[in-house]
Amino acid sequence: MARTGEPAGIARSDLIWGLVLGVAIEVATCMLRFVFDLQSTRDTGHLRHYTFGLRVHHGYVGLIVLAVALRRALTVVRRWGFRIGLALVLSDLFHHFVVLWITTGSPHFDLTYPR
Repeated sequence: MARTGEPAGIARSDLIWGLVLGVAIEVATCMLRFVFDLQSTRDTGHLRHYTFGLRVHHGYVGLIVLAVALRRALTVVRRWGFRIGLALVLSDLFHHFVVLWITTGSPHFDLTYPR
C-alpha cells in the first residue's frame, strides 16, 4: 500500500510479490522439467499450432502484462498486473540465462520451433 502522501503506484511490496511469484513459477517449471521429466515445448513444438509457429516465451507475455498494468488507472489491476508481469519476466530471464545456459550451453531464445 502507498503511504499517505505518496502517489498511488508501485510499492516495495509489489516488487517482493513479483519476485516471490517469479521464484514459484521457476521452481514449478524446473520441477516439471527435471523431476517429472516433462518434455520442453521447444522439443515437442505442441504449441506451434496455436501461435502460428512462433514460440511465445512467458517473458514476452509478462512484458505485455506489465505494459497494460502500468496504463490502467484501476489500482487492483495495476498492482496485480505489475506483480504477475514482473514474475513472468523474472522467471523467464532466470530460466533462460541460468538454468538453460548452464544445462545446455545456450539460452535458447529461438523465435520459432525447430522443424
